[in-house]
Amino acid sequence: MMEVVKTHAVHGGTLRYLKHDSQTTGTPMTLSVFVPAGTGPFPVLYWLSGLTCTEDNFTTKAGAYQAAAAHGVIIVAPDTSPRGEGVADDEAYDLGQGAGFYVDATQSPWAPHFKMESYVTGELIEKVEAQFPANGVRGVSGHSMGGHGALTLALKYPHLFTSVSAFAPISSPTRCPWGEKAFTAYLGDDRAEWARHDAALLIEAGAAKGHYDDILVDQGDADSFLENQLKPELLLAAADKAGQKITVRMQPAYDHSYFFMASFMADHVAFHAARLKA
Repeated sequence: MMEVVKTHAVHGGTLRYLKHDSQTTGTPMTLSVFVPAGTGPFPVLYWLSGLTCTEDNFTTKAGAYQAAAAHGVIIVAPDTSPRGEGVADDEAYDLGQGAGFYVDATQSPWAPHFKMESYVTGELIEKVEAQFPANGVRGVSGHSMGGHGALTLALKYPHLFTSVSAFAPISSPTRCPWGEKAFTAYLGDDRAEWARHDAALLIEAGAAKGHYDDILVDQGDADSFLENQLKPELLLAAADKAGQKITVRMQPAYDHSYFFMASFMADHVAFHAARLKA
């Protein structure tokens, strides 16, 4: 059982902050879980946050729980990386603790603890769904680095997820500075290995076909990272080549902040609920 650190009532449901010792990362891990009112069981939406975030950014800023309560959906928000004494780190914000990139690192000094791909797709799901009234139907969403994580994990593990969406995702990390830096550090110089963690390349190769009827992406056109780091046009080009439906909504005047996400979060919860309950 995961330890409940604190509990709050919100929109008729219950929000819990939890922690546990992870066998996958070899560190303590933290997360939040919102459960709507009722006995369930409920579908689960997993949220993956972006660079520098913990589970608390989404939990306190996204405004997701009113929609989750209305649709009867559990929402789980884990931390973005392992942390603690003895865990490798970097002075820059875009590498190390708070920047796990949802991959399993193979390179030193990151490999012993940075196993976020295995953590999210294995231990996190197992622990959450053993402790809460989940029905085994799941969606995944996220923001920025977490949008990259949501897309790539959904594409690589379609047996685990029924729906996928993203806010301002790093669409093709093999073709942007954030991704190139992180992948070199975590995965080494083999770009063929990098391609296994690139949403645009995975979509282009047909990874979404037959699994996802649509992929919802929201992107602010005033986002300072839009042209250099995020590149949603690469998702559209990949989907066009693969014959995959993807809905990319460019939102005028919105930036990269949680104000942007809070403005459209209810749309994403509804998007997932429609598919998770189909």
